[in-house]
Amino acid sequence: MPAIDYQTAFQLAPVGLVLSRERMIEDCNDEVCRIFGTTRQALIGESFQVLYPTADEFERTGARIVPIMNKRGMYSDERIMKRAGGELFWCHVTGRSLDRSQPLGAGIWTFEDLSQKRQVTAELTARERDIAAQLVEGKTSKQIGKLLAISPRTVDIYRARLMKKYGASTSVDLVQRLVNH
Repeated sequence: MPAIDYQTAFQLAPVGLVLSRERMIEDCNDEVCRIFGTTRQALIGESFQVLYPTADEFERTGARIVPIMNKRGMYSDERIMKRAGGELFWCHVTGRSLDRSQPLGAGIWTFEDLSQKRQVTAELTARERDIAAQLVEGKTSKQIGKLLAISPRTVDIYRARLMKKYGASTSVDLVQRLVNH
C-alpha cells in the first residue's frame, strides 16, 4: 500500500481547508479557492477579513470565537461569507486551534459552501446576518443575546425585522425561510 501523501490529501479534500495563524491564511486547498472564487496566491498571507462581507463582521466574529474556543477547543457555525466577486453566500465554518491556550494562534479551518441548500435572498445588515445564523442553529433570544453581547430584547427587535424582510408570520416560519432560501 502506498504511503499517504498528506499534501495531496490536503489539496484534494472535499471541503475547503485553511491553515492559519493569528487569523492570517498560511495555506489553503483548491476547494477553498473554488468556494471563494479566487486563487491560492491571492489568499496566502491575507487576513481572513477578505472572506467576510464587512470588516465589522470579521471583528465581531473573532471576538465571539475566542471564548468558545477557550472553552471547547473548537468553533463551528453557519454564517454569510463573501466570494472574491462580492457575492454573499451561506457557509459552514469549523475551526480548531493547535494550542487551546491560543485560540486564534495556529489552527485549521474548514469551509463548506451551503449556497446550493440555502440562498442569500434578502438584503441583510451585518447584525441581521449574525442573528439569522444563530436562529437557524435553534438558539433562543437569550442565548443569542449572550453570544452577541446584546440584550434579548434587541435580538427580538432584529428577529421582527427579519420576519418582515422574509414575509414570515412566526419565528418557526422565519427559520424555515432562512434555511430554504
